[in-house]
Amino acid sequence: MRLVSYVADSRPRLGVAIDAGQRVVDLAALDRWLARREQRRVHGCFDSMLELLEAGEAGMRAARRLVRAVRTLPGAHGRPAGPARTPIEAVRLLAPVPQPRKLLCLAGNYREHIEEGGRARLQQQDLETPRVFMKPPSTTVIGPDSPILIPPVGRAIDWEGELAVVIGRRAKAVAAEHALRYVAGYTIMNDVSERDLLIRPRTASRPQDRWFDWLNGKWLDTFAPLGPWLVTRDEIPDPQALAISTYVNGERRQHSSTAQMLHPIPRIIEYISAIVTLEPGDVISTGTIAGVGAATGTFLQPGDRVEVQIEGIGVLRNPVAAATK
Repeated sequence: MRLVSYVADSRPRLGVAIDAGQRVVDLAALDRWLARREQRRVHGCFDSMLELLEAGEAGMRAARRLVRAVRTLPGAHGRPAGPARTPIEAVRLLAPVPQPRKLLCLAGNYREHIEEGGRARLQQQDLETPRVFMKPPSTTVIGPDSPILIPPVGRAIDWEGELAVVIGRRAKAVAAEHALRYVAGYTIMNDVSERDLLIRPRTASRPQDRWFDWLNGKWLDTFAPLGPWLVTRDEIPDPQALAISTYVNGERRQHSSTAQMLHPIPRIIEYISAIVTLEPGDVISTGTIAGVGAATGTFLQPGDRVEVQIEGIGVLRNPVAAATK
């Protein structure tokens, strides 16, 4: 399934994208329609993505049944039965999980990206421990086609196309061999980064100052585009075999495969869940590939357009604009 969070008639909704992603059906409306036909109660978990994820596998089973029904139920006079199939361009897509509880990200999870950053070669420590940081989910996450805003303090804004994992079950101290059972599905994230953040002048920059500049440069508003939808785990049997590319103004800047991750998804979940409890709706972005703008000194400008494409998921598109503050 391709699950979408979207706005239609000024109201946020949860839907499923059908017809190769060309149309969307409101899952709550579909559930109400089928409940009347089947003389049963509604499931009550289809008002938001978070509600569906909190319902666990029972909620996902109910959603799959609704999707099968909308695809197979006969209609009348040549028209499909059930709620309207709305063209996806007629709605405003939100991030699949509009406000994740936690947004965790990996730094340096691909050899070529590490080495393009100026280091001569991969080091043993890069293979031993994932480097995990967080972004503020309520202010960084935006949806498809929403603008990445460059604030007045922005000086070197970079793109980072990444595969993102959406957690579907509460997970604590999970072993790697069981980790994918806790995944609801996958989406795309652009870990937008300010590479030269300096809010106030300093007499000199110590290593710890530069580290915090790097970290704080990840936190700027709108710097976590997410979407276009959540593709459920059953649709992507091997998340470590997906082609990933990033385009800026139509020119491909990044291209690789998730097979090149130093720390694959099961080990990432094992590592993080040993530290913090993962909850339904948490998002883990798994690190970027080589080809970021910092490698060539090329950065995003107002008027640019960024597209991140991942095999089996789709394309996340966002324009770039200047913020007023």
